[in-house]
Amino acid sequence: MFLNRSNNLAMNLRLNTLSKMKMIPFNGLLLTVLLCSCHPGEKQEQKSKEPQQAADVPATEVFPLQRGRLSSSLQIPGELIAFQQVDLYAKENSFVKKLYVDVGSEVKAGQLLVTMEAPELGSQLAGALSNIQSREAIYTASKANYDRLYATSQTPGTISPLDLEQAAARKASDLAQLQSAKEAYQQIAETQNYLQIKAPFNGVITARNVNPGAYVGPSGKGSELPLFTLKEQKKLRLVISVPEAYTSYLSHKNEISFTVKSMPDQQFKAHINRMAGALDNKLHAQRIEMDVENNDKKLLPGMVAEVNLPLPANDSTFIVPKSAVVNSTEKVFVIRAVDSKAEWVNVKTGRANNDSIEIYGSLHPGDQLLKAANEEIRNGSALKKIKQ
Repeated sequence: MFLNRSNNLAMNLRLNTLSKMKMIPFNGLLLTVLLCSCHPGEKQEQKSKEPQQAADVPATEVFPLQRGRLSSSLQIPGELIAFQQVDLYAKENSFVKKLYVDVGSEVKAGQLLVTMEAPELGSQLAGALSNIQSREAIYTASKANYDRLYATSQTPGTISPLDLEQAAARKASDLAQLQSAKEAYQQIAETQNYLQIKAPFNGVITARNVNPGAYVGPSGKGSELPLFTLKEQKKLRLVISVPEAYTSYLSHKNEISFTVKSMPDQQFKAHINRMAGALDNKLHAQRIEMDVENNDKKLLPGMVAEVNLPLPANDSTFIVPKSAVVNSTEKVFVIRAVDSKAEWVNVKTGRANNDSIEIYGSLHPGDQLLKAANEEIRNGSALKKIKQ
């Protein structure tokens, strides 16, 4: 009985072992079938994605580099000033006697503006006149003495040559003193002319700083202020300061246009008349002047003008779209396509007009440049597609 149980247990163990050994190949075959059924599908899905990704890569648009002339303009502020302007001062210490003009008065060249009086000048002039009369009398006497001696000396042995020479010297000295007295008188007389101030040119009185009775002159109260300020109004100067980068495009007689704030809808014209020929030490800009005719007096000295200064090209340069130039923190460059690879080329920019800009660098006509350049296209990277 015990043996039969042992035999039965052993037989059951063998059957279980055989059943497990038979299941192993079946499970392996099932796993292999499942893997084979899944793997080809994934490959097909990856293959189907590859051409789709390639199709999504945008084409790199390039253009051939060419030379051209870029004409642009510069908007720059300017100032209108009087073509002629002068501050009139009193040269001699005196008192204002009468004013003939006031602020806003239009005057002509030579017109009397103010008269002044200086009593001490009258006495000086009288003294100078008296000195002339005295010197004339002395000279007349010395001349008469010389003439007598000379007439007598014609008879040999009557007058010694030394006496004749002394008489001639005295006459010459008296004549020189007479001329000096006349010049002193003339100087005082001319000083009296300074007591009348006249307009040096046609213009408008824009400032008056004195009243009748005021003491004026170099030592007068408020001598640092002029009596009048006279400005020419029918002709003005338009003054601008052009930065150094644009001075090479300027030339004489170039026509410019400008507007002023008081008349924004009206445009005025002028021509370049004077160029300083040097740069200002502070602004590093060149002073340019234009003459503006102002017969109708619409424009006033001191107005600020908005000037449109044309800058015609003197020579051909490389002109590219602004989108082709990359302004990074390190450099300014364009991207050139060489053998389907990107090449960074350092450039310097010039003038810009609308969507175009001048560039200067190691470039040649016909170079293929990227139209839309950016820093993400690295130097030496491959360009997958190139579109002309």
